[in-house]
Amino acid sequence: MWNFILNGIFWVLALYGLFEIIKNIIYICTYTNLKSNGIYVIIATKNQENRIEGFLRTLLFRIMYGKEDCVKQVIVTDLNSTDDTMKILNKLSKDYDNIKVTNWKECKEVIDSIKEAS
Repeated sequence: MWNFILNGIFWVLALYGLFEIIKNIIYICTYTNLKSNGIYVIIATKNQENRIEGFLRTLLFRIMYGKEDCVKQVIVTDLNSTDDTMKILNKLSKDYDNIKVTNWKECKEVIDSIKEAS
């Protein structure tokens, strides 16, 4: 009798887990495509090696899995940091396609090119 009850509970939990996995895959495939005319997030940073990685990962998590599906690209501008901020930013830009790391002059050029494309 106990074996039957434990097997029943196991199969209910397994089917629920399978349902949740399928639901998340459908959600990710449907809602994480960034739109071509979206919002550009520009972040200026200087000497923030202790905070920048957590901040960007939190922001990207919200963009990828949250309701902020209109964000096209995150542009991070370094203002001549003297610590390892640029090293961390370059590592994150390799991990995520929608992060672009620039200096202030390149950021201005990106902004101007967005204006021209509109």
